[in-house]
Amino acid sequence: MSEQDGRRKGLFGRLFGGKAEAPKAAPSPADTRIEIPPDVADFPAAIEATPESASGVADAGDAVGAAHVEATPVVHEPAAAETPATAAKAEPKVGWFQKLKAGLGKTSAKLSDGITGLFTKRKLDSATLEDLEDLLIQSDIGVPTAGRITAAISKGRFEKGISADDVRAILSEEVERVLAPVAKPLVVDPARRPHVIMMVGVNGTGKTTTIGKLASKLTRDGKKVVLAAGDTFRAAAIDQLKVWGARTGCPVVARSVGSDSASLAFEALKEAQASGADVLLLDTAGRLQNKQVLMEELEKVVRVLKKLDPDAPHDVVLVLDATTGQNALGQVEVFRDRAGVTGLVMTKLDGTARGGILVAIAEKFALPVHAIGVGEGIEDLQSFEAKDFARAIANS
Repeated sequence: MSEQDGRRKGLFGRLFGGKAEAPKAAPSPADTRIEIPPDVADFPAAIEATPESASGVADAGDAVGAAHVEATPVVHEPAAAETPATAAKAEPKVGWFQKLKAGLGKTSAKLSDGITGLFTKRKLDSATLEDLEDLLIQSDIGVPTAGRITAAISKGRFEKGISADDVRAILSEEVERVLAPVAKPLVVDPARRPHVIMMVGVNGTGKTTTIGKLASKLTRDGKKVVLAAGDTFRAAAIDQLKVWGARTGCPVVARSVGSDSASLAFEALKEAQASGADVLLLDTAGRLQNKQVLMEELEKVVRVLKKLDPDAPHDVVLVLDATTGQNALGQVEVFRDRAGVTGLVMTKLDGTARGGILVAIAEKFALPVHAIGVGEGIEDLQSFEAKDFARAIANS
């Protein structure tokens, strides 16, 4: 077992800010980092592409109505007793780096196979460098990073031989150089009660499921959390958040499908303030960045929250689907400008050969990347670490 895997020993490891394991101590109120709990079953996001709302946007501060708050008990399901037979069949635990490497397999295979084809019994010349740059750009790494990688490879090696392994090592170094400044955990500020975290993004990226996992961690750390079912367009999203509320013991502020999401957000923040909650996790409806009315509605949610707390929301986390490739760049730009995005979570890296898009996003926007997902299970969303990602994508 490598030192890196050793730091993630255990069933799931940490979600944000993974550190070496040590005996558990009481969490510091000044630095609560979000991680995934090891004993909460995942709730698949039954994402349904429903018609987007075309209704007009009412003025901020409309009557908030009567949102209902559902306080549900924690659900503890007894684990099945392990017998010698079941123990023998149990699969060995896999470290996070191996999961990450497997999850990025499609992306790394495209790059690695291409590099091997280019640098087998071939001198480093202009044509080879152009082919390499094209390969990197086609993997969505981005033009600036691709240019730097080819420049680093050609330095002192032009018209000389170079191995595919050497190229992969340089690729890993350059990718890590881009990603290291943005690999940052999401930290809850105890001075803000409640600390408001708003999740945004288009349909199907996993916002609601991510909220449930964050709630699980925070409640295990002794934090009082309120969940707000702000995706009022889809009954499935409301029901899903209620299930997470039941599992984590968190009250859920919810309304019927079609209700005004800004009014619900206002009511949820009032409830969180009145109850002395530490954190408010606010779900929002999935919306395309080119839908003007829906983006205006998201801006309205932010304005209404500021009526109760001028600094809210304290974090706006954009959840991105890696399979969208270059389209993710447009999503980051619009959500950053319209909703004030402060950080990113990227999911579904295991379902695409376009995982290099995270490098292009980091290069262009320099927004903090809090976590990445390489699977559907709760253990498959983990803290983002630049070195691990770079090694996995370069297969080095």
